[in-house]
Amino acid sequence: MPTVISASVAPRTGAEPRSPGPIPQQGQGKTTEAGGGNPSGIYSAIISRNFPIIGVKEKTFEQLHKKCLEKKVLYLDPEFPPDETSLYSQKFPIQFIWKRPPEICENPRFIIGGANRTDICQGDLGDCWFLAAIACLTLNERLLFRVIPHDQSFTENYAGIFHFQFWRYGDWVDVVIDDCLPTYNNQLVFTKSNHRNEFWSALLEKAYAKLHGSYEALKGGNTTEAMEDFTGGVTEFFEIKDAPRDMYKIMKKAIERGSLMGCSIDTIVPVQYETRMACGLVKGHAYSVTGLEETLFKGEKVKLVRLRNPWGQVEWNGSWSDSWKDWSFVDKAEKARLQHQVTEDGEFWMSYDDFIYHFTKLEICNLTADALESDKMQTWTVSVNEGRWVRGCSAGGCRNFPDTFWTNPQYRLKLLEEDDDPEDSEVICSFLVALMQKNRRKDRKLGANLFTIGFAIYEVPKEMHGNKQHLQKDFFLYNASKARSKTYINMREVSERFRLPPSEYVIVPSTYEPHQEGEFILRVFSEKRNLSEEVENTISVDRPVPRPGNTGQETEEQQQFRNIFRQIAGEDMEVCADELKNILNTVVNKHKDLKTQGFTLESCRSMIALMDTDGSGRLNLQEFHHLWKKIKAWQKIFKHYDTDQSGTINSYEMRNAVNDAGFHLNSQLYDIITMRYADKHMNIDFDSFICCFVRLEGMFRAFNAFDKDGDGIIKLNVLEWLQLTMYA
Repeated sequence: MPTVISASVAPRTGAEPRSPGPIPQQGQGKTTEAGGGNPSGIYSAIISRNFPIIGVKEKTFEQLHKKCLEKKVLYLDPEFPPDETSLYSQKFPIQFIWKRPPEICENPRFIIGGANRTDICQGDLGDCWFLAAIACLTLNERLLFRVIPHDQSFTENYAGIFHFQFWRYGDWVDVVIDDCLPTYNNQLVFTKSNHRNEFWSALLEKAYAKLHGSYEALKGGNTTEAMEDFTGGVTEFFEIKDAPRDMYKIMKKAIERGSLMGCSIDTIVPVQYETRMACGLVKGHAYSVTGLEETLFKGEKVKLVRLRNPWGQVEWNGSWSDSWKDWSFVDKAEKARLQHQVTEDGEFWMSYDDFIYHFTKLEICNLTADALESDKMQTWTVSVNEGRWVRGCSAGGCRNFPDTFWTNPQYRLKLLEEDDDPEDSEVICSFLVALMQKNRRKDRKLGANLFTIGFAIYEVPKEMHGNKQHLQKDFFLYNASKARSKTYINMREVSERFRLPPSEYVIVPSTYEPHQEGEFILRVFSEKRNLSEEVENTISVDRPVPRPGNTGQETEEQQQFRNIFRQIAGEDMEVCADELKNILNTVVNKHKDLKTQGFTLESCRSMIALMDTDGSGRLNLQEFHHLWKKIKAWQKIFKHYDTDQSGTINSYEMRNAVNDAGFHLNSQLYDIITMRYADKHMNIDFDSFICCFVRLEGMFRAFNAFDKDGDGIIKLNVLEWLQLTMYA
């Protein structure tokens, strides 16, 4: 049974679950002034339709820069203006003044003598987790200049505009900002460099704040979150008290491979966050791991760890600290190798034994999915799937909620080839699953917090291999998972490393509680070929087989119908929407077992549009009779799922009801049906149910009529498009 662990939004620090990790996918950068918004994704058709309303502008940094130079103006960012809206959601008691670097000091520079970890000093924002990640980033120049394009300057072609690049849920995005920074008494309020006239770190922080909607959104977090946004890597977490024996070797390999590392000291008491201890270390605070070395001291080999406090001050004061008296016993050349300096810059050495005694958590963001315990480097196959949990349709919660767990998004994973490991006699496939929830930090000002998330992996029975069907409730009731995330936890990403035999599996990502809406990406890394895809990715409709007509006498119901129809339709024997409503509701009201308020006028208009074969806007008896047969078939399906005879069905059942009616959709369409037809209690009444089926039938029929060559693509002119959508 899944259990939940609360990471309790670590107000200023570290990590929580345990898990493993891997790689950046070097992708095409997406450029946007807003640092994101692009109409692709899982609801592209709906979102694209509404983009003109939102007014999203997509201009590249180069275009904006050139325009400013031509007009001889300094860039002012309309998306992230220099005012309170970019700072905090509530009015801040202190009035900050926004200034550009040339207004703050003489001779401003973007980077002085290369970007390095001493250029980062924390200001009055609780984003030590972010700054600790930047300090790690400066150790890898290739990664650094992926994030910070270095063709930027306050001297050549200065136009008050800068840009930075971040990995964002599978893509690299280019975030464009102006260089207005909040100041108080002519001092930068937030991140600053130890050089008063160097500004790359302050501008990088501003770009990251824009990516998340405000500076306030950066308060509190995990170092790994920023590490992943800088690299596209995947994170491994270690509780140091449970760390493997060769932990130092793992850390050493991480440094050699360019992995980013952070650490922290947990505190259970919230008031103790960022409290300095007697030894100089700070509880509830994120540190960067910037180096590991071994040295000889008094004839014995000592393992050392170099750490950096993003404050740029407040250091460890024990053995191997800057002012430790026994440095005098260390050889001068060895001191130089260890770059020993007695300066209060936030960076210090400590012994590995002291490190594992004081620190509780270590986070390693790996740039490849290679297990750090392994001496081999491998090439990993990566697959990325986007998904969404929708209340009432696909937000089923964890396995503790069997009635809805099966409705969660499902992803088939085919592990096709075993690992190449001559020392391992098992036929096994190594792979890593990383589940990341999207946009929760950005939406924090709207009340969004991180969901508690996790996933389970089940083996698909051989007879179901390749059918891509959504596995049903009974499957999960009678089959145990083959693997799962160790815990459900409220972090942005949960990742875990697994070893399973070659076969076909299904991964079910979920929130801990049901009915929680959010988007996510699911990444699968494997040593060998794998195929990871969402189930139900084929959209189709079953065509009914024509049955021989009934040549016998009319049934009593058919006679009743003809009589009612004649009475209401009149001499022309055709009915309009109002008349159709009267007929249907008269007949439906005779079915006492069907609790319904009847059909609305709008539903009846949709029905006429579906069955109208001559474009008259009315139905004749034959058209009406054909409609009634459909309604009866759909009514039978409705009654099957209305188990409590309440006159409604639970929206989670719509997937099966729609399938029973012969419509085969994908998860995005099931989500849309729920959003469109379910009420606030996640129920669908009879009228909405029939309306949904009428719409599906009509849209499939219209598409097939225009898809003359059967290739699944149609081309419409604007008149045809409007006719179809307006008369539906």
